[in-house]
Amino acid sequence: MSAGGAVEPGLPAAAAAPSAAPARDPGPGHLFRPISAEDEEQQPTEIESLCMNCYRNVRRGCGRGRLEGWAEAGRSGGRRSCQAGPTGDLGARQSLGLSRWGVGSFIGTLLNCFLLSQGMTRLLLTKIPFFREIIVSSFSCEHCGWNNTEIQSAGRIQDQGVRYTLTVRAQEDMDREVVKTDSATTRIPELDFEIPAFSQKGALTTVEGLISRAISGLEQDQPTRRANEEAVAERIDEFIAKLKELKQVASPFTLIIDDPSGNSFVENPHAPRKDDALVITHYNRTLQQEEMLGLQAEAPEEKPEEEDIRNEVLQFNTNCPECNAPAQTNMKLVQIPHFKEVIIMATNCENCGHRTNEVKSGGAVEPLGTRITFHITDPSDMTRDLLKSETCSVEIPELEFELGMAVLGGKFTTLEGMLKDIRELVTKNPFTLGDSSSPGQTEKLQEFSQKLDQILEGILKAHFIMDDPAGNSYLQNVYAPEDDPEMKVEHYKRTFDQNEELGLNDMKTEGYETGLPAQR
Repeated sequence: MSAGGAVEPGLPAAAAAPSAAPARDPGPGHLFRPISAEDEEQQPTEIESLCMNCYRNVRRGCGRGRLEGWAEAGRSGGRRSCQAGPTGDLGARQSLGLSRWGVGSFIGTLLNCFLLSQGMTRLLLTKIPFFREIIVSSFSCEHCGWNNTEIQSAGRIQDQGVRYTLTVRAQEDMDREVVKTDSATTRIPELDFEIPAFSQKGALTTVEGLISRAISGLEQDQPTRRANEEAVAERIDEFIAKLKELKQVASPFTLIIDDPSGNSFVENPHAPRKDDALVITHYNRTLQQEEMLGLQAEAPEEKPEEEDIRNEVLQFNTNCPECNAPAQTNMKLVQIPHFKEVIIMATNCENCGHRTNEVKSGGAVEPLGTRITFHITDPSDMTRDLLKSETCSVEIPELEFELGMAVLGGKFTTLEGMLKDIRELVTKNPFTLGDSSSPGQTEKLQEFSQKLDQILEGILKAHFIMDDPAGNSYLQNVYAPEDDPEMKVEHYKRTFDQNEELGLNDMKTEGYETGLPAQR
């Protein structure tokens, strides 16, 4: 469909179309009046346009040297002489007629020696109930009988795309009205059939009309295929037969219309009630879809994806602390539930078999210190997860035992594992064994070891206290998010000495630029 002709500057409407009916005056200074889909008196605008079917036929005729005789035909019955070139007379080049208000006849000719016939295009702005305004255009040519129908959205591209999923179960579903825009993709999953976007013009039709249009498109070049590729033509015939069976609704099938512009529509005959056979999904467009709709001039440069090290175990080379042989240390970020992120590092020496692990806090020093007091009353308490940072001290009052800061380093283990590490640290101290040990000291160590075993077995109840000025230690609460009746967590303000041990007294995080010596 192609509208030809243009308004000649300075040409009055009456002179351009002396035989036309008097036009309704739209008002001073206005050639056209505003139109709206709500206007009950709205009439379709009729435009005489060049017929593209005649255009193609004339091109084929000119290619075979049949232009002779057409130049002598002159102009008659709406035709134009091919002798009229770009500098020909005004009547041979372009003319404009206005029959009445709302109806304009644009009659034009092709200026590169093609003889064309005019058809009639009718444009109507209308509104679909429970949807939006659209422009319906219909073209017909009385010379060759060719006709065409299109629809275009009269509004803007919507903020989101839309996907209609219709389950067709009865013949009534085939009669549903459908608005399919140029950018919509139509699919029938049962047949693995798809009509890509921008492969067809927009149409105002029905579900049956969509299928009939697809059948017509497939049948269009079948005679040529049967002559050149018979096997392909047979397979297409079989598929056309399946599409025709769908029109009979012998069995239910699914019709999906996916439109990134959001301007397609499938009728709900039960509106405003819900339609159980129709599912409407709104979604955000992808960058490719926005580029396809012209909303984005060009795709932005893809930024390299940042590596997510939380799901990976990182490795780096180091030396074994025992034999100094080359070894590898594994490092991983772990999120402790109801706490924070920590870094676990483990080293395994293949030369001497030495193994060690260490835990570092993945966050900053907390504003307040933390003191955790836990009453061990049951053997199941030994399975609780425990995180001891390097700045945490441990105390067991019943054993008169206290473990200072930085001893045993950072550990992520269980309460049982922590108590066993304490027993191994105390009982295997070289200064308490052998000839250097005194009898009284050995008895005290044996008594300490026995009481610690009783705590591990759940025979002896005791208190386990963790005091961390940095606030980066943790003991699992099995009742989380509720409070644990056997555990008390206190937050306190650090003393000057504790801040001094953490190096916070001399740390300046704000305004540290002032007071610095000037750089030369």
